[in-house]
Amino acid sequence: MSANEDQEMELEALRSIYEGDESFRELSPVSFQYRIGENGDPKAFLIEISWTETYPQTPPILSMNAFFNNTISSAVKQSILAKLQEAVEANLGTAMTYTLFEYAKDNKEQFMENHNPVNSATSISNIISIETPSTAPSSKKKDKKEQLSKAQKRKLADKTDHKGELPRGWNWVDVVKVFKQNWL
Repeated sequence: MSANEDQEMELEALRSIYEGDESFRELSPVSFQYRIGENGDPKAFLIEISWTETYPQTPPILSMNAFFNNTISSAVKQSILAKLQEAVEANLGTAMTYTLFEYAKDNKEQFMENHNPVNSATSISNIISIETPSTAPSSKKKDKKEQLSKAQKRKLADKTDHKGELPRGWNWVDVVKVFKQNWL
């Protein structure tokens, strides 16, 4: 079989295997992402596999550059990619995307044993808290109410009751006028 036929068969198999799996994502017909671990798990990571034109005779492109992986140190990422690359070399010539995802799921704890989360979330919250005071004065200016003249205030007071609400049916007169014009 040609590389394209192998890819089509593997694509069909992946779609049927991972149908309804929230961890699997097909970015394109030749590029896939799989989240290893649960969403809130600090040891969860995302693997992206992209097929080359001659895949599976040539190895796919493995990546962990997704934003989801920002809390993982580059040394741990390189370690995971190196172990996955060994699995790629062992399976060269066969459809291996499913095998690689399952290998990563089975060895998640081993892959992440040296993982110490990088606190990018802390630095982001620090940036937000630092920027918040500087934006606060400008928001006060936006909250400032429009100044009304005495005549505008008097007109508004005449239209509303003591609670500042318009009386029931205040706009019915306009509806009656429209009906009169259309029916006569």
